[in-house]
Amino acid sequence: MRNETENVRVRGSGTQSVYAALRREILSMALEPGSPLDEVRLSERFKMSRTPIREALLRLAGEGLVTTLPNRNTIVATIDFASLPTYFEALTLMYRVTTRGAAARRDAKIMQRVRARQREFADAVTAHDAFGMIEANREFHVAIAELAGNPYYTTFFARLLDEGRRILRLYYSTFDDRLPRQYVDEHEEMIAAIEAGDIDRADRLAIDHAAQIVRQIQEYIARDLERPLTIEIP
Repeated sequence: MRNETENVRVRGSGTQSVYAALRREILSMALEPGSPLDEVRLSERFKMSRTPIREALLRLAGEGLVTTLPNRNTIVATIDFASLPTYFEALTLMYRVTTRGAAARRDAKIMQRVRARQREFADAVTAHDAFGMIEANREFHVAIAELAGNPYYTTFFARLLDEGRRILRLYYSTFDDRLPRQYVDEHEEMIAAIEAGDIDRADRLAIDHAAQIVRQIQEYIARDLERPLTIEIP
């Protein structure tokens, strides 16, 4: 029994390490959309059996980061640029409803978490750490959603932010990962509006925050991908 427990623990540790490594490479775009993920090659790369590799891929599939094709080959999930207008419509709505809700409710304890995530984001911006910016930005907005107090909003917003991490990676790449300080300042303005209980200002800041991301992504698609796409925010 003890050996079986130890084997499960070792396998779980192996699964976690493979999952973490592949997830980082996918989110950082080191593994590009559509890249094949062959279990045999991954097993050789990580020097593990195929079982933890398969379990790691299943976890990534659950996050929408990998896709299993009808022929059972697994690839890095592609980015559906055609769905971006509806994605950004939902994302903008959640920016607004959570930031407004946070300003209406306010909670000093949760606000400490918001500020901690903001410090992490600012540090990542200073370090030109794209992966760190993606992670900290996600946690910053999730903390605001938690402050707003509606768990359904928090769950949905977290899912949207997770789905959009690679879009955010493209967004940061338009700045060569040297994100202007103004985007750190935008977060600070959101915090100030929330702490002041200024619901209308929080709403306007959320709209502006979403709009500038949309504009930058739209310009990236038109310039670098040579495929025109209109993304409109209502």
